[in-house]
Amino acid sequence: MYREFENILSYSEFVFSEQTKKLFVQYFFDLLKKNKVMNLTAITDPSKVAELHLFDSLSLLSVLPSHSDLKLIDVGTGAGLPGIPLKIARPEINLCLLDATRKRLNFLDECLTSLGLRTNTQTVHARAEDAARKPELREKFDVATARAVAPLNTLAEYCLPFVKLDGFFIAMKGQADSEIEQAEKAINLLGGDIADIFKLKLPISGAERSLIMIQKIAFTPKRYPRKAGIPKSDPIV
Repeated sequence: MYREFENILSYSEFVFSEQTKKLFVQYFFDLLKKNKVMNLTAITDPSKVAELHLFDSLSLLSVLPSHSDLKLIDVGTGAGLPGIPLKIARPEINLCLLDATRKRLNFLDECLTSLGLRTNTQTVHARAEDAARKPELREKFDVATARAVAPLNTLAEYCLPFVKLDGFFIAMKGQADSEIEQAEKAINLLGGDIADIFKLKLPISGAERSLIMIQKIAFTPKRYPRKAGIPKSDPIV
């Protein structure tokens, strides 16, 4: 696996230390081992893991604010992506991993401990709609991000309530032009504004990716997010 990771990281604009590379390998080795008994990822080929999970997650590094006390929440983190690779690359980040499945978070807690990444890191067991109503989480983060497979208008309702004023919800998408158009009403209603869109291609497969930078320009109205399940079943259009 190290060879595949070494190869994919050669395409990155960032230079990583040998220790950092070893932590990437350790995390994904543990993930694939656990995946044999828990559904964490459908991607198991080392070269595809390197590109579609590691490189894709690290693409956020180029757009994250650079200040050392950055607070980031990974909404619906699942197997810890993109949060854990970002924490390995930038261990000074204050990271919150949010997921609705306790077993996944138990695994992530084990990973964070074995990787030596417990400092300034927390896991939260809750649905996004419920967590965003907690005073200690609502509008407390510089950045919220999500790789979850959901339309952008739904993701906006999940993520924007966590973002403080002038912070960003960074949506990780493939080709997203039609989604962006359909989500503009929801984004504006929730206090956001599309500040920029960065498009890139993954280096091996050529798969297209979009990083949609949505800036928080107003407080999210108190009625959002709506009750659990509603943003998905009845998205804002």
